[in-house]
Amino acid sequence: MIKLFKIPKRISFRTRLFLVMIGMLVIAGLLILGTTTIQYESQRENYHFGRLTRKEIQIQRHVDYLTQKHNLMNQPTQVWQLYKADFEQINSIHNIQYSLFTLEGKPLFIYHSPLEVIANNYNLSKTLLDKINNSEQGSYIEHYPSELDNFHASYKVLKDNLNKPYAILFFPYFEDVSFSENELNTFIQNLYQIYILLLVGVILIAYFLSKFVTRSLETIKVRMGEMRLEKKNEKIHLKNATREIDSLVNSYNKMVDDLEASAEKLAKTERQQAWQEMARQVAHEIKNPLTPMRLTIQSFQHQYDPNDPDNKKKLNDFSNLLIQQIDTMSDVAEAFSNFATLPKPKMKECDLVEITQMAVNIFDQEHIVFSSDKAHSYHKLDRTQWIRVITNLVQNALQSVPSGRTPRIGVQLTSEPDQTVLSIMDNGNGIPIEIKDKVFEPKFTTKTSGMGLGLGIVKNIIESHNGTIRYVSKKNKGTTFTISIPKG
Repeated sequence: MIKLFKIPKRISFRTRLFLVMIGMLVIAGLLILGTTTIQYESQRENYHFGRLTRKEIQIQRHVDYLTQKHNLMNQPTQVWQLYKADFEQINSIHNIQYSLFTLEGKPLFIYHSPLEVIANNYNLSKTLLDKINNSEQGSYIEHYPSELDNFHASYKVLKDNLNKPYAILFFPYFEDVSFSENELNTFIQNLYQIYILLLVGVILIAYFLSKFVTRSLETIKVRMGEMRLEKKNEKIHLKNATREIDSLVNSYNKMVDDLEASAEKLAKTERQQAWQEMARQVAHEIKNPLTPMRLTIQSFQHQYDPNDPDNKKKLNDFSNLLIQQIDTMSDVAEAFSNFATLPKPKMKECDLVEITQMAVNIFDQEHIVFSSDKAHSYHKLDRTQWIRVITNLVQNALQSVPSGRTPRIGVQLTSEPDQTVLSIMDNGNGIPIEIKDKVFEPKFTTKTSGMGLGLGIVKNIIESHNGTIRYVSKKNKGTTFTISIPKG
């Protein structure tokens, strides 16, 4: 499988601590810059709004004075125009260009007006009049952000002494932001310089602090990496350790003691289990040839005829079978006495057909059918272990058939170009699906008796002959074990 990308390793605690400290400084700097900018913007808006309000009040008082002086309340536009010179002086006195409209939005004096008012024949639109009349205290501020018309405009409803409206004052206010922007830029530049110095200092402090904090952790990590179950592990002793590190070191030292005690218990348990396993295997291997020996003797007693002329040949075959099984038990006993595993295969050129038929003949011929497509098939194998395989599988096949059902066991040898295949078929209950993967496991058995080592040993013997074993099973129909042994 091709790896498309490499998974990065986890970031160390030291690196995390270093990055957190740097990150805190960066976040603090960004918050300071953001807060400063917002504060400057708020102060700038308050400053300009205050100037606009003061200018508006000054112009309003001047207009009120001229209106009362010339008694222009509720007078037509023509009367207002008679005093145009007086109202023009307001521009020069206050250094501003304003405009004055009637309550219906008609122009009285036009010295400056937004483009949308000019486009509306110098009249205030109904939408704008509604905004002015619905505003709090009759004062409405509109912002015109176009490139040609970028300013704030104040629309104020003028009232007489009886609080009766008589006109609408338009007052444009152009913000001069150059000073505040220069002041803000200067402050930010100074802040950047201080911030860079702080960043360099914090990086140095964070580096040495993270190194100091994680030094003890590195020691613990190295010791834990060197910890092994099979060797004596060293404890950690640190001077001037913090309370948390000291607690961690104490936990590690306690774990070393517990691990040493557990290793001793584990070694003792493993020795006991090894002896128990050896005893089970020896008992099974000794018991395995006893069954065919018993069957052979019983069969010989049942079939023995004193008057049979072939008695000498039958007696020789009977003796050879018993000697073969006795040799098997002798090999197992020898292996146990040497504290070794089961006997290693002693490979010799043997006729597979002959040995297999000899092993099958141990059992009751009435229920077993042996067949081979070749009269002879020579292989290098351990004669004793091969007989053990056949007797084990045939015995399992007979035991799988429930009582009340006539056993039908088939043993078939088939020769192929590069291998010889042995099939042992039965008509038993079959192997349940839920245990199909455990059949060849040591000490696993579905029978009420036995050690559960038979099929595990069979598999080991087959594999020692470079062969393979597999099976196919159907519930209540039977099971077929297939052994493949390579030629040559």
